[in-house]
Amino acid sequence: MTTNPFDLTGKVALVTGASRGLGQYFGRALARAGADLVITSRHMDALPSFQAEVEAMGRRVLPIELDVRDYQSIQTMAEAAHSFFGKIDILINNAGCNVRKPALEVTWDDWNLILDTNLRGAFFVAQAIARKMVPRGYGRIVNIGSVTSVCGYAGLGPYSASRGGIKQLTASLADDWGHYGITVNCLAPGWFKTEQNKVLYENPGWVEYLSDRIPLKRPGQPNDLDGTVVFLASDASAYITGQIILVDGGISTGAVKATVEKMAVETR
Repeated sequence: MTTNPFDLTGKVALVTGASRGLGQYFGRALARAGADLVITSRHMDALPSFQAEVEAMGRRVLPIELDVRDYQSIQTMAEAAHSFFGKIDILINNAGCNVRKPALEVTWDDWNLILDTNLRGAFFVAQAIARKMVPRGYGRIVNIGSVTSVCGYAGLGPYSASRGGIKQLTASLADDWGHYGITVNCLAPGWFKTEQNKVLYENPGWVEYLSDRIPLKRPGQPNDLDGTVVFLASDASAYITGQIILVDGGISTGAVKATVEKMAVETR
């Protein structure tokens, strides 16, 4: 038995939304820590290269098609993952989407797409996997939130609502499932470049503006998330549940106020 509480050797981790971006960052970190992976996407043709990358680390990998807006797809995925590995120790509930629009332009369908994916989908994936964890009396569920779980930004109304919901859902599920030995926590990244927001990072002025609002003076880099996701997935966090951990460079501390004060000094 290992004495390293961060070691995931022998564990099986399921990562939803693993075709690109943060989902792959999380998967790499868990695989490097020793975990075998179940990786999911709506598009199976997006998974083979990542599967090969992780298998080259010596890990077993099962790719499965999953649409978190489809209840039956969730149930089929959970059964296939459990049938292949015999257990799921860790769930990284990452699949999500966004539509960036001013609030006055958000449509009924925009709202449903975002909330059905980010919140309803996250709940029913967690439910399906928890049903497999309960009989074993063990599980680590990490819901992926955002700095918008605790802060509001213009143009992100439905997205912020979904991520705020993830924060509260995490607390509720932690209370629901704690006596089964299942911890449920929320990892909330700040500003990281992803496929969803990469157009913003093509504007140097916007990146400079953003960086000035972050106490650490830079957007997040992929490896900035590694330690936290491994921590929450491992036995090192065995007595932590129902919590949100922000990995945001400090932007949620009130850096906007600091920027305003700086601007006021510079214009005196």
